[in-house]
Amino acid sequence: MTLFALTILGNNSAIPAFGRNPTAQILQMIDESFLIDCGEGTQLQLSKYKIKRSKLNRIFISHLHGDHYFGLIGLVTSLGLLGRTHDLHIYAPAPLQDIINMQLKVADTSLPYQLVFHALKEEGLIVDDKKITVECFKTQHRIECWGFLFRQKKNPRKINADKVKAYEIPAAYYEKLQQGFDYTTKNGTVITNETVTIAAARPKSYAFSADTIYDESLVEKVKDVDLLYHETTYLKDLHERAAARYHSTTYQAATIAKKAGVKKLLIGHFSSKYEVLDDFLTEASEVFPDTELALEGICYKI
Repeated sequence: MTLFALTILGNNSAIPAFGRNPTAQILQMIDESFLIDCGEGTQLQLSKYKIKRSKLNRIFISHLHGDHYFGLIGLVTSLGLLGRTHDLHIYAPAPLQDIINMQLKVADTSLPYQLVFHALKEEGLIVDDKKITVECFKTQHRIECWGFLFRQKKNPRKINADKVKAYEIPAAYYEKLQQGFDYTTKNGTVITNETVTIAAARPKSYAFSADTIYDESLVEKVKDVDLLYHETTYLKDLHERAAARYHSTTYQAATIAKKAGVKKLLIGHFSSKYEVLDDFLTEASEVFPDTELALEGICYKI
């Protein structure tokens, strides 16, 4: 069974309000989790929703506005206090490294694990693991800002136990079958791969588009993903305010999703001026029906 799911830890914009926290998300796989942004309160949310810190190996910070990283130094130091010894990788704009080092220095804190910092410099591949790749891409915000694209790698084909036995295919060749190769018997007969294997589930993808003004260049960057998270700080009537502050509205997020042909849209980063969020879903759904609100504590299977 393949797990690829997103849990929302924070869905509000600059100021915590109405029980909503600033941006933070956990993308979960079976043996590893990725934290995307780390606003205030992230540690408490991790505890509240029973997210295992031991599986957290990589943290991705989109930009250096406080509501997206002010919870980071607390988490980094707490992991040390909890006895972490394995490496923690952080992918973020370059200035964050100096900020973290300064905070650790003035507190005279030495971490018991290796903190590996990866400065985001250009668009492209930043993680290439056995099971997943991660790419970063620029978004249009007031300061340097990055989105992230997570793609599962293609799963190996599944062996059909009855068929491989029937065709007397040796177990030593199973790995080749899983990779898609045909099998040729000693007398030259070709057993096609589809005859003795079963196609695995299609790899899934998730795009976190971060804070951004309405920007149609995002369409190609997030095209056809299974789940797109796009900020909707304001309702459609405040499109001028959104543009002035380099944010997006419900209609704009839904338009990007529609043009990109994504499977599902998740909207968040709600302004603290709104207590009730119903209109966000109503407006976005008018343009892109398969839309959901990014609600804290909800786990969205991708």
